[in-house]
This record gives sequence, structure tokens and C-alpha cells, in this order.
Amino acid sequence: MADRPVESSGTGAAPQWIAPASGPEEMPLLMPTAPVPRVVVRADLLPAVSVVSLLALLGLPIGWVWSRLAPPQQSVLGENGKLTPLLVESYHEFDAIAIFVLLGFAAGLLTSAVLWLVRGRRGPVLLLAGVLGSLLASWLGVRTGASLAAGLYAMPPQAKPGDLIAVAPQVRTYWVLLAQPLAVALGYGIAASWNGLDDLGRRLR
Repeated sequence: MADRPVESSGTGAAPQWIAPASGPEEMPLLMPTAPVPRVVVRADLLPAVSVVSLLALLGLPIGWVWSRLAPPQQSVLGENGKLTPLLVESYHEFDAIAIFVLLGFAAGLLTSAVLWLVRGRRGPVLLLAGVLGSLLASWLGVRTGASLAAGLYAMPPQAKPGDLIAVAPQVRTYWVLLAQPLAVALGYGIAASWNGLDDLGRRLR
């Protein structure tokens, strides 16, 4: 039987039977677990509205910088008043889009870094506010940049057919609006995954 000692042959010490341990030592140690923090919505709602409003105003300087950097298209004025861009100048339409995308992406990464520094409000509510505010900022930047560029490269009042006219740059696709909010989501998501805490460190003050 398992409880009886096994007799060994030889000149060793007498075998002894050791009873199995019983009592509190058998109970597993239960470590207290901290409750998983829940998403705070009501307390973060008012700061989120402020973030959306402030980020939307970021489109004004973005539009101003774009209007100064985007190159105009040198075009020839036709007999019927139609402007025909020169062969090489047609590539400036892509340049205007690329410049706006780069400006929006850089602004989005900077925005995500600033939002992450607001430790007491870290979470999905602030992230959604940053994405929405960046989307509004991109839309405002396109409208503002187009208006400012049109003022910089206005049509000459005494233009004649055959004259070379500098046409103001334009953004002809609205896909560029996604660059800034995507950069905000990317930067904030990388910071949150690198943090690794359940509450993103918002209670560590």
C-alpha cells in the first residue's frame, strides 16, 4: 500500500513514514486582483468637446501654409477663355495633394502626442474627439487653403488670349481629409499599446 514504508535491503537507516500534509498549507494562495477600470464617458465628454473645437481651428494655419507651399499651374489662356496647363505644369496638381497630405499627417502625429500628454483624460473618448476634430481641421484646411491660394494667384484683369497665367492650386479629391485623423489614431494607438496599463496611466499622478 502507498501509506506503508518500503523496506530496503542493506545497512541503511530505517525507513520512516511521512504523513501527507494537511491543513491550511494545502489551500492555494488567492492573490487579490484589482478591478478592471471601465471607460469613463460622462466625465470626459466636456473635455472631448473642447478638444474637437480646438483641433478644428488647426485647419486655418494648415490651409495658410499649404497655400504658400503648393505651386501654381502655368497655363495658357485660350480664345474662348479656357486655360490649358503646360505639359509639365500639369504635375503640380499632384504636388498640391501630396503637400496637403504631408501637412495633415504631420499635424496629426503632433496632435496625438499632445493628446497623450493629457494623462487625466486618456482613453477612447479623447481619441474619438481627436479623430473628429482632425477631420474637421482637414476640411477647414482645404477650404481655407483654396481661398487663400485664389487670392494669391488671381486672374490678371487685362489678360489676353495666349498669355501665360498662373492658376491657383487646388485639392480636387476629398481623400486627403483622412490623412490627419488617421495620423492621430495611429500615434495615439501606438502610445496606448506601448503603455500597457489597463487605465493607460491616467490615475498615476
